[in-house]
Amino acid sequence: MTIPFEFGGKVAVMTGAASGLGRAFAQKAAALGMKLVLADVDGDALAACVTALRDQGAEAVGVTTDVSQSAQVEALAQAALDTFGKVHLLFNNAGVGTGGFVWENTEKDWTWVLGVNVMGVAHGVRVFAPIMLRQKEPAHIVNTASVAGLLAPPAMGVYNVSKHAVVALTETLYHDLRIVGTEVGCSLLCPAFVPTGIAESYRARPEALRNTEAPTRSQAVAQVQLQRAVKSGKLSAADVAGLTFDAVRERRFYILTHPAILPSVHLRHEDIELMRNPTDPMSLKPETGYSA
Repeated sequence: MTIPFEFGGKVAVMTGAASGLGRAFAQKAAALGMKLVLADVDGDALAACVTALRDQGAEAVGVTTDVSQSAQVEALAQAALDTFGKVHLLFNNAGVGTGGFVWENTEKDWTWVLGVNVMGVAHGVRVFAPIMLRQKEPAHIVNTASVAGLLAPPAMGVYNVSKHAVVALTETLYHDLRIVGTEVGCSLLCPAFVPTGIAESYRARPEALRNTEAPTRSQAVAQVQLQRAVKSGKLSAADVAGLTFDAVRERRFYILTHPAILPSVHLRHEDIELMRNPTDPMSLKPETGYSA
């Protein structure tokens, strides 16, 4: 029988914690009596988040962190250990996105999105998993992917690639942890559209990785559609946080917050099994919080 994960008094580290899902995770963890180490690339927003949580009675510290940079993730881990001595729960949650026809995405688009969405998770696993394994006590890692890691919608190529990578990384992590017989577990979070700041993530894009040319038509349309989709999300960030912590408590791996997407996932798998050309994943018009 799986022993439920206990949160009270434990230490949680969260990236992308200043807004959206990350902030909701932090608020939920605080309500459960966890000690918090919060990371975000936006130092001002992070400081405001930490102050708000402390005002509510939480033990929280903030560490400004660009997760695409390995040294900064290592510094985050050291700050957690220096402050609280251990790490029991890690949310590799920071994420950014860009859209448009895949051949129109620039090298800078690829570098930015893969740096945060893929290498950010990879750095988190590489740095924190050994710490958790050495502790020899229950611990858990949650990697935020997306339904875009299970499907491949059009005009979202760079983002799709990044989230498919997170799915593969996390499934492999699950198997690797089982091989070594540890109390460290992991979960894969695949939400659909949720009202968060993902549509405005370009504001935190490093100057060196910003495009100098104007967006193409496909990129402009994709941005408008993303903004509409995010704003119309049927589940709030707090709802997703509640579902995620329930899954961690139960040590469940797959966290699919929008189960109506599953027929589209089945359709994709059927395409593969029957070796037929890919079906538009939105053809079933899944209820993900967005209607055209």
